[in-house]
Amino acid sequence: MPHKAVVIGAGTAGLVAAAALSLAEPTLQIHVLDRDELPQGPENRRGVPQGRHAHLLMAGGLSAMEDLFPVGVRDRLLKAGAHEIALSNGMLALTPDGSWFHRWKRSGPHMITCTRALTDWVLRQILLETRPGVSFHRATVEGFLGDARQVGGVRVGQDADAGLGPELEADIVVDASGRGSGSLAWLAGIGISGIEEKKIDSGLTNATRIYRTPAGAESFPLTLVQANPYNGRPGRSAMVLPIEGNRWMVSAAGTRGGEPPRDPEGFLEYALTLPHPIVGRLISGAEPLTDVAVSRGHSTDNNRRYLEKAGHWPERLIVLGDALATFNPAYGQGMSVAALGAQVLAREVRRHGLTGPGLSRRVLRGAARHVDTAWSTAVGVDVLYPDVVGARPRAADRVAAWYTNRLTRAATGTYEAASALWDVTSLTTPATRALRPRALLAALTGPALPKTSEPPLQPSEQRILDRLTGAAHPTAAPRPGRTS
Repeated sequence: MPHKAVVIGAGTAGLVAAAALSLAEPTLQIHVLDRDELPQGPENRRGVPQGRHAHLLMAGGLSAMEDLFPVGVRDRLLKAGAHEIALSNGMLALTPDGSWFHRWKRSGPHMITCTRALTDWVLRQILLETRPGVSFHRATVEGFLGDARQVGGVRVGQDADAGLGPELEADIVVDASGRGSGSLAWLAGIGISGIEEKKIDSGLTNATRIYRTPAGAESFPLTLVQANPYNGRPGRSAMVLPIEGNRWMVSAAGTRGGEPPRDPEGFLEYALTLPHPIVGRLISGAEPLTDVAVSRGHSTDNNRRYLEKAGHWPERLIVLGDALATFNPAYGQGMSVAALGAQVLAREVRRHGLTGPGLSRRVLRGAARHVDTAWSTAVGVDVLYPDVVGARPRAADRVAAWYTNRLTRAATGTYEAASALWDVTSLTTPATRALRPRALLAALTGPALPKTSEPPLQPSEQRILDRLTGAAHPTAAPRPGRTS
């Protein structure tokens, strides 16, 4: 009789977990449960609160997905309209100290940009097309079956799809239900408590508006004005992200005290008054397609559940993705960390079997290593912002911030530093990559190329920017940037 699995959550983490299980055990019957009615296309849904804002699929996460799914995720995303961006030359990025990254002719890691809804839709369609053992059901999970020694399924609410019943038994359960996971309460229900948890909240607010890509600007680079965590003032940033459907997703972000506004006029003003007005200039001549969507609070904080450190952990229970740890979404790490964790799940099931003793603990510890890399990146910056809740910068944080700032500054004009920064932020290497001799030397000596205070635009790109600025209404004319 084939084994059965329950995956809680049909977001990215749940989808990569289902892919991992079906890869390791092809005959496995996998029930993916979600409280939402899943859309019949790439549409936003209530259960993904950050879905309306910018998402980046980093090279490390994409590589893990390519390993987990039976057909090429990259090719399917690009065919559906996603964009592939080279970090070395496909983006314009302003650093906190006011320098623009040089655009190198040499290659580097790539990332995929599209809406979160498209990513989830493509992954779900691949599973439905290629894995007959995977099925999706609408259901609210209310607790675990089993006890502190071993989980044997889940209890579901009365709103569950017909045929599921109040109890759904399974040989393995994966909680991939995201930021709103009830896993701590569910664990308490089977006798496990005292899980260490840490929350660090910079008060980030995200504000996003979708625009039609202006004619002739289809190849304009991804554009990013980074926040400054080093000057003691609220962080303020914005980016123009190419997405499917010939559109730009424009996301502004601000920490506590520097929040972007919801109204269209204020949104444009916010972008124009960043340390460089390029984002405001680009959108001042573009056609908006939506209102400004705003998210704040629980959907933007850093939350770490140290499940791998629990004194006792039940067999046959895995926790992955945002249910294990969430990160400030400004750093674009969540989907990739979930995919890397799922890759650990597939590897351990292949080695030890679905019901092998100690499987759950090994997967948690393996997934936690990827979480630790992303956590240190996000929290190491967020603790520097004023009025952060949950932590204050320690001496070690200040040393790490000093080095990160030096490495970023060097990366604007030294290839060795830029390459190290790309590899770490792309989650293709551990954070120790930034401490290798060449990267360390570059950080200490500074950029080899002179600082540039204006973006390194090609002539055709400069003409696009000038045209969009000239097409703007007079009230949206560019003005000098205000340092934040």
